[in-house]
Amino acid sequence: MEPGRELRMQEAGQGHLLRFLGELSPGERDGLLQELQLLDPAELREHCRRAEEAYARESSSPQRLDDQMRPVPAEFLGSTRKSHPEQLISWEEEGLRVISQNKVAVLLLAGGQGTRLGVTYPKGMYSVGLSSGKTLYQIQAERILRLQQLAGEKHCTKCTVPWYIMTSEFTLSPTQKFFEEHNFFGVDRSDVVMFEQRMLPAVGFDGKAILERKNKVAMAPDGNGGLYRALADNHILEDMEARGISYIHVYCVDNILVKMADPVFVGFCVSKGADCGAKVVEKAYPAEPVGVVCQVDGIYQVVEYSEISPDTAEKRNPDGSLMYNAGSICNHFFTLDFLKNVARIFEPRLRYHVAIKKVPYVDEQGNLVKPERPNGIKLEKFVFDVFQFTKNFVAFEVAREEEFSPLKNAETAEKDTPTTARRALLWQHYRWALRAGAKFTDASGREIADNSSAPETTDPPAVCEISPLISYFGEGLRVHLNNQDISSPFILDGHRLLEN
Repeated sequence: MEPGRELRMQEAGQGHLLRFLGELSPGERDGLLQELQLLDPAELREHCRRAEEAYARESSSPQRLDDQMRPVPAEFLGSTRKSHPEQLISWEEEGLRVISQNKVAVLLLAGGQGTRLGVTYPKGMYSVGLSSGKTLYQIQAERILRLQQLAGEKHCTKCTVPWYIMTSEFTLSPTQKFFEEHNFFGVDRSDVVMFEQRMLPAVGFDGKAILERKNKVAMAPDGNGGLYRALADNHILEDMEARGISYIHVYCVDNILVKMADPVFVGFCVSKGADCGAKVVEKAYPAEPVGVVCQVDGIYQVVEYSEISPDTAEKRNPDGSLMYNAGSICNHFFTLDFLKNVARIFEPRLRYHVAIKKVPYVDEQGNLVKPERPNGIKLEKFVFDVFQFTKNFVAFEVAREEEFSPLKNAETAEKDTPTTARRALLWQHYRWALRAGAKFTDASGREIADNSSAPETTDPPAVCEISPLISYFGEGLRVHLNNQDISSPFILDGHRLLEN
């Protein structure tokens, strides 16, 4: 540490970060000092002040936006359920066309630690218990491969959908190692680009950065909205431009049903001339705790459920549907030009949001404390906060049961668990198989009755897993399954039925 830096830390109100310096080994001391070299004292002081202010603001009664809200206008809203089938086919063809021209990339947000899931490794490495044992990363990789095949065959060419993966300090190394161990799941490694988002210090309620260990400051990723700073820091936009990318599909790692670079969604956005788009799902019930995509004073944004009164959440359209029904699922379309503008011009205008967390720390005596209650403030930006800068925004409604089942919590939770994610995928594949003409039989050879309309609170009547390498979204299955008597469970993988 250069002369005077310790004094500057004191002046910034963060001298406590050095209080154990004399007790550290040379290696630990060097590690802490190197970490502090990256934290400019003035910026750290400002960060801690910002955290305190944001915490105080969000701890107060939330601002209600009811009187300023308007739904997404119908002309800017597409839907897999309500749009004419011919229109959906047209959008899909447009999507496959631009994919075949190597103009589309996917960008995965994978910087989170999976704390709520209860694992110490990146969520993408998690297996939800499928018969195949496939992880989220493998499922997504195979969807990319199948999509490249579909677009290439449609337009008689060879095409590529590059896969950009935003990691964090916590997830970069294990993700790289995992991909290397699995030979990038068949994706050309030159088409997988991993990069890191920034880390920010966690701050205590007293406005001081938290010392996680005697030689380490507690750090956390700067949220999925850290994407825009990371794109600039890591020269990702330049890489996209060099590859000829025009359109980017951004999504979160934990959605087991995500359609990578969905050609219908991409085609819809391109056809509408959109620079920014969001996939949404119909809210399950008025008070469901999800953000809603809408306009506020004419500006598009995601309004959190805490910012809407119960009366507004209950409002209905003439047809009986909820007026504010477009639930956000962190699934977005951007043009490269829009991302350039955000990264170079608008990113500093994004506000920080507060996450109150339980952050391990060392006490005055140097003892490690794992708090039982939240004790720290983590600041983060949200990826969807850039909607305000769009010139032509669109939203696209999809069926929740077909496209959204997030993996967020351990099995002890009521929803968004490994079991709910696995069931969502197996129910989807069961429906696909029935539509393709499959007949399922039990252990004694009797046909299992079609029960595809049953609620997905239990496992489907027949366990069926279909490899993404065979079918991206239910297409092409009749050749494998029509009039086939299939015993459950089974996996359709490669071009074989592997009966278990």
